[in-house]
Amino acid sequence: MTKHYIFNVRDFEENKRLDLYLLEQDILSSRSQIQNLIKKNQVYVNDNIEKVSYIVKKNDKITVLLNNETALIIKGENIPLDIVYEDNDILVINKPKNMLTHPTLKETTGTLVNALLYKYGYEGLSDLNGSMRPGIVHRLDRNTSGLLMAAKNNNAHEFLTKQIKEKSAIRKYLAIVRGNFDNLEGVIDFPIGRSVKNPEKMTVIENGKPSVTVYKILEEFKGFSFIEFTLLTGRTHQIRVHTSYINHPIVNDSLYNKEKFKVKTTEQVLQAYKLQFTALKNNDIIKLEINPDEDIEKVLKYLRSLK
Repeated sequence: MTKHYIFNVRDFEENKRLDLYLLEQDILSSRSQIQNLIKKNQVYVNDNIEKVSYIVKKNDKITVLLNNETALIIKGENIPLDIVYEDNDILVINKPKNMLTHPTLKETTGTLVNALLYKYGYEGLSDLNGSMRPGIVHRLDRNTSGLLMAAKNNNAHEFLTKQIKEKSAIRKYLAIVRGNFDNLEGVIDFPIGRSVKNPEKMTVIENGKPSVTVYKILEEFKGFSFIEFTLLTGRTHQIRVHTSYINHPIVNDSLYNKEKFKVKTTEQVLQAYKLQFTALKNNDIIKLEINPDEDIEKVLKYLRSLK
């Protein structure tokens, strides 16, 4: 039996090669596997066969056919959800660390999507992000905890996506980074794209997507800073890449910071802690904030003890 998965290209995803676009969708683990699918005519763009080098455009419908050996089966799982906000259209979850937002070929269980499917089913979630990401409007890295929006229907999905694009949805993060800054507030503005040397990493690159991160110093220590970041764009690994590029990598980020910190944490000390958006049902402004997670508290406690 063959499974098919559908993706709709969003405006900030266009102008990429077809194979690179699909690599970012996490359906297969390597670029060569994806290229093989395309060459075997198992990938359709707007119901047509295209080459590996095809440049995707906004609103392109990408259909991927996977056979029994590669098909990704997503099942609902009874995983507790920490729901911070919910109405008939939108919900906000406090995602824990060590949880993927959505399944990949290698990991089909234990993700936020598995938990959402158990509680709401496919019929209770939007499908604009394809059948592998029901309800998912944006995502957090596996080891980044915090507030994440999900949509129960396509109207809500489009409504939230528009707010993110127009920057009326406010997403703020907490992080502890290495080093101290000259200014207490500032903007990090460098384009980001996928690394050619390591496809698992993103990097600052001249022809990358515009990426803007605002920072505000909350507390300083000798050689470390506690910072609030605000995303003005939403690139993969954006805060992690930007901080690493300016030589202030996030503490314990093993992908972008090879220096080991004395306090052991789950991984990167980064949390999506504050969120503001407009509700679909009545245009109310929803403001949400959660306390710093265990990793942040643990590192802060250690750094404050050295003062």
